[in-house]
Amino acid sequence: MPETRWLDDRERHAWRGYLAMHAQLVAHLHRQLQHESGLSLADFDVLVQLTDRPEPRIRIGELRQALQWEKSRLSHHLGRMQRRGLVLREDCPDDARGAYIVLTDQGRAAIEQAAPSHVDTVRELVFDALTDDQVNALATIADRILEKLNETA
Repeated sequence: MPETRWLDDRERHAWRGYLAMHAQLVAHLHRQLQHESGLSLADFDVLVQLTDRPEPRIRIGELRQALQWEKSRLSHHLGRMQRRGLVLREDCPDDARGAYIVLTDQGRAAIEQAAPSHVDTVRELVFDALTDDQVNALATIADRILEKLNETA
């Protein structure tokens, strides 16, 4: 078995800083969305997946892959969103086992109401704190790590 390559002080500081930043940012964004629109950050993530496509529908498996959620988490969350009228489930006509999640008018209205304030918060907490070079570096880092994750998937 190969020997563990422990993080040095610089790497440990960067990693722990990233974890703390991620946890605090996600918590803040969730609270802001919940307070201003009644949506959770998870609701918002689902609605974004539906509004970022030409037709506001997505296969459940494709949605699960895009969000990287466990099957049971997605199923329970979509059930809650469906009960609130944000989405609906439609059977897939050409695949008896498949289904689509479809954005409702109420779901579209909810994300259209929530998005401006959410973007303002993201801008305030993230992008206003960074220089243009840091934004470019952040994009490069995200792209590289996502590329590495896709290589190992």
